[in-house]
Amino acid sequence: MIQEVATTLGTTWQTWAVLIGIAVVVGVYASERHSIELVSLIALTGLLLFFEFFPVLGPDGKNLLGYSTLLAGFANPALISIIALLVVGQGLLHSGAFDTTTARLIAAGQNKPHLILAVALIIVLIVSAVMNNTPVTVLFIPIVAAMASKTTLSVSKVMIPISFMSILGGTTTLIGTSTNLLVAESAEQLGALEIGFFDITPLGLVFAAIGAVYVLFLMPRLLPDHRSLAGSVAGSGEKFIAQLHVIEDHPLVGQEMEGTILPGTEGMTIRMIQRGEHPELPPFKNLTIATGDIIIIAATRDEFSDLLKSQPDYFKGFIGEAGLSPVQSGPQAGRQPSDLTLTEAIVTPGSRMIGYTSRQIGFRHRTNTILLGIQRRNRMIRSHMEDIRLEAGDVLLLFGSRADKKALRSNRDLVLFEGQSLDVPNIDHAFRGRMIFGIMVLLAATGLVPIVVAAILGAAAMIAFGCLNVRQAARSIDRRIFILVGTALALGISLQETGGAELLAHGLTTALEGQPTWMLLSAFFLLVAVMTNLLSNNATAVLFTPIAVSIAATVGVSPAPFVFAVIFGANCSFATPMGYQTNLLVMGPGQYNFSDYLRSGTPLVIILWLAFTLIAPWYFGLT
Repeated sequence: MIQEVATTLGTTWQTWAVLIGIAVVVGVYASERHSIELVSLIALTGLLLFFEFFPVLGPDGKNLLGYSTLLAGFANPALISIIALLVVGQGLLHSGAFDTTTARLIAAGQNKPHLILAVALIIVLIVSAVMNNTPVTVLFIPIVAAMASKTTLSVSKVMIPISFMSILGGTTTLIGTSTNLLVAESAEQLGALEIGFFDITPLGLVFAAIGAVYVLFLMPRLLPDHRSLAGSVAGSGEKFIAQLHVIEDHPLVGQEMEGTILPGTEGMTIRMIQRGEHPELPPFKNLTIATGDIIIIAATRDEFSDLLKSQPDYFKGFIGEAGLSPVQSGPQAGRQPSDLTLTEAIVTPGSRMIGYTSRQIGFRHRTNTILLGIQRRNRMIRSHMEDIRLEAGDVLLLFGSRADKKALRSNRDLVLFEGQSLDVPNIDHAFRGRMIFGIMVLLAATGLVPIVVAAILGAAAMIAFGCLNVRQAARSIDRRIFILVGTALALGISLQETGGAELLAHGLTTALEGQPTWMLLSAFFLLVAVMTNLLSNNATAVLFTPIAVSIAATVGVSPAPFVFAVIFGANCSFATPMGYQTNLLVMGPGQYNFSDYLRSGTPLVIILWLAFTLIAPWYFGLT
């Protein structure tokens, strides 16, 4: 059937090459074996080289897919808007614009935590309508976690709901998510449709309401009951890696090693002894511990805590590494081991630590804490931590003093997970941040200036009025979004110019030939919803917008219903962690597996698909 359609359309071999290339790129993205940046850059390079040697010529003989056309996506107004909105969102976080609200939520949560948890999730939904949902999710992770700790709910029951509510809220206005902006820009460039600030709001409110009911009342039954990283380490008996630094007068100096058990302990095993540049590996025979050795031990949190209490001298060097004074005795003692604590922190999007190892970062010097463990997507990494490059969403298990833990609350590279939100700082620029944000939304909503202009003005004002500096603004820009969206736009224009979009449109319409338009619309929505969970919402939005316009032209209806199907279908990124970046952000704190997203998100995708199938044909007059 597809071959017949291809013959009818007179498609070229370049069409099939682009379609196969996109399928390969989608598969590699979904496999997660390579970074998004690397795959995107390779795909973009492949496009540039392919169309340089095998051009698609227009009527005037010029190459329709030259390098200037393929790279134009990186200057796309929608992409510029997304980047500017990320800066605005970071300015709101740095200025503490929402700290008053969060402080009131936490105070109210003391007496009615279950009710306030629901209120907090609804606030996430509302705020996400006018603010990029990534900083909203970052802001509310520690708040909701603190509230959950006051109830019988585990954190895993509330982390995915934060992400899902932020995505649902983003479907109610044009600036709610980057997906909406990209679809609107693509549709306008194709000359098919201009979408206003509130044009998607009526359908978006219905979607958000239906989704919110599911998230609040049904989804908690489908989510697992996982404890936090530190709690799971404490209770499960699983071991993590720590390092003992043998300094002068250390009690282990001169002790001869036999076997792998740390002398004076039960169950704590020695994995390696680093002596200068030479690592000593077990089994140890006739090895005497000397000053300067670094002993790598494996222990549970309970074993570690018990040894810290019973034999604190073992941790002289370790405590020094944490920035504490050596352990002393007597009433004049400084900070004692009881002042030490294990805590968790999440690496934020835009963090300066992303892409670097703890050694490159100078983690101990920068945070005054020791990195004990890294958890990535529900997997605890217990060895070679100094060789692991950090990623956004990683959960770090940190060891240090309570004062140092408190100091980390102002660190914008990390978000403390346990108890971080108990103390909310009062930051001077909060009013400025709220005013700038309000004016930006007003300008965009009223149409006084284009959204991209309003977003750039907002970002510039955040920097000019001191809500954040240039360096902080640069850190808020997610390079993965920039490279992914730019590459997706290049793939989308290639799909359009080679006739691939028209081929897919005819394939779908031919498969449903004779069926009513509403059925075609429903099938198209489902296809987009499936693809957004395998690829990503941004890439899916760009790739399927030209296909939506082609389908509408083929069946002879307005492009609006099919373009809206792309908007809402691409926002159904609930069934996989890679569907949207906020899903990845909550994966570590919630201790989720891939199957947890599949189990809790798939029903929501189906519910929204059925809702669109029932409501959209009536809304657009296709019945």
